[in-house]
Amino acid sequence: MQLLEAKLKKIDRHNYRSYSSLRGEYQFVDFDFYIDTTQADPYAPASRVRARRQWSLTDLEWLKEQSADYQRAARDFIARQFADLAQQINEIEIDRPGQTILDRTAVVFDDNAIELRFRINLPADGRTIIAKKTLNLLTFVMPKIIRRATIARELPLEEMKRHCETVEDQVAMRSQLEEKGLLAFIADESILPRLAGNSDLPMADAIPFVSPDNLAVELDSPHKGTVRGMGIPKGITMIVGGGFHGKSTLLNAIENSVYDHIPGDGREYIVTNDTASKIRAEDGRCVHNVDLTPYISNLPMGRDTNAFSTQNASGSTSQASWLQESLEAGAQALLIDEDTSATNFMIRDERMQSLITKSDEPITPLVDRISLLRDQLNVSVLLVMGGSGDYLDVADTVIQMHNYEAIDVTAKAREVVASHPTRRQLEGSTEINRPRTRKVNRSALQTMLEDGKFRIQVKDKTSLRFGREYIDLQALEQIADASQLHSVGWLWFQLAQGKGWEKNPSKAFAQMLHDNWFRMMPNYGDLAKPRAIEVMAVLNRMRKAEFK
Repeated sequence: MQLLEAKLKKIDRHNYRSYSSLRGEYQFVDFDFYIDTTQADPYAPASRVRARRQWSLTDLEWLKEQSADYQRAARDFIARQFADLAQQINEIEIDRPGQTILDRTAVVFDDNAIELRFRINLPADGRTIIAKKTLNLLTFVMPKIIRRATIARELPLEEMKRHCETVEDQVAMRSQLEEKGLLAFIADESILPRLAGNSDLPMADAIPFVSPDNLAVELDSPHKGTVRGMGIPKGITMIVGGGFHGKSTLLNAIENSVYDHIPGDGREYIVTNDTASKIRAEDGRCVHNVDLTPYISNLPMGRDTNAFSTQNASGSTSQASWLQESLEAGAQALLIDEDTSATNFMIRDERMQSLITKSDEPITPLVDRISLLRDQLNVSVLLVMGGSGDYLDVADTVIQMHNYEAIDVTAKAREVVASHPTRRQLEGSTEINRPRTRKVNRSALQTMLEDGKFRIQVKDKTSLRFGREYIDLQALEQIADASQLHSVGWLWFQLAQGKGWEKNPSKAFAQMLHDNWFRMMPNYGDLAKPRAIEVMAVLNRMRKAEFK
């Protein structure tokens, strides 16, 4: 600490850039402090710092004996405690978690210490260094926060244990989905509605979810015990009902439950197959050499759809591309909301089939391919549908949402099918294949980084800057946090270190995302683990990416 004080006094009243001389390691009485980067001016991104505190000084060594998921949740909890303690200190900020409990780098455990990674806005008067204020911040204010966030007697341990046990419960329940033949599970008493369109907090006074008896199943959890709720079977499931009755709310809860949630969120006992991918229409996006022939063929002017590329996809081609890209990335379940889908990709009714013959229509709608996805590729599909009854012919399960209450109407749906048979004609072939794996050009990624001065930047979860390109990600609803996008950029950086074409990029990213995935990353505190499906989904939207 004395070295830090001496350096600060030496640069007092100097130009702001003199803060760069502080980079390095400093030993405090009970922790080691590292200044990894310093901001170039007061308006630049805050300086990156780390603090390492030995386990023996924390009384938290028992955490090292816990499961990996328990430790992930404990690290998340400590980051939240640090964020609360620093809330009134404008100069100190940590990557604050939201409603999900992700594998983050804000707090890292190793054999020797707990490491906190955060940012500090170094004080200034204009662009002049104020050593006295900085000294108070770094040697008095900051150490108090570090100590209180990393010592047992200052932490609400019972609350932390509940936090960690809730994660272990969710992981255990999610692991049972496959053996139970389920796509997802929604526990009784879950709170599905959110506070607002721009808030992920639970809605006050919302109607708790209750499973219909016909779909009720029980899952075991190590801490809560047996949990009853609605099981959504693998296969084709329709969610139907009138407008504003909770169809999309149920789907949103399911799509977000590929991740774990904090206690009190309302979704902490909802679990979904972790390969589930939500797809939608996305006009204007790019597509790179995707095989669309199961859904789109015989385009005007003989345009090939066996390796379809465009910089301006239509609604139908974008949704077909997303479906194929998801399967290529390993998705075993697809989530679709009619409201955000391309109508002509979803259905062609009897009258339109009579008006426009199949020879004049390049699109084979999903309704004619969905049973093949289930039967030949073992891919489940969950559909929110309010406008087309033709999917009733292929649905295995039909759930009606009425006043936010789930009702199993499968038997009634079959009666409707029998009494009102469809007269539309089946379109397309009777076979379907999983899309082939495309290769990606690693050298092109490296070139993009070099041209953009190696910039990997994220402001929110709707955009990623890689090199000079800004990638629009507003349609990717399953990205839970901007920090996941930051990790995506650095995973691409790792891939770009190789040369030539990567034969199986999805597999390569999955291998990078092992238990100690962040060891290959920079010592940044604003990284969170994404799914390989999201890494690929973002890469598919990079306009300058090269696939073949």
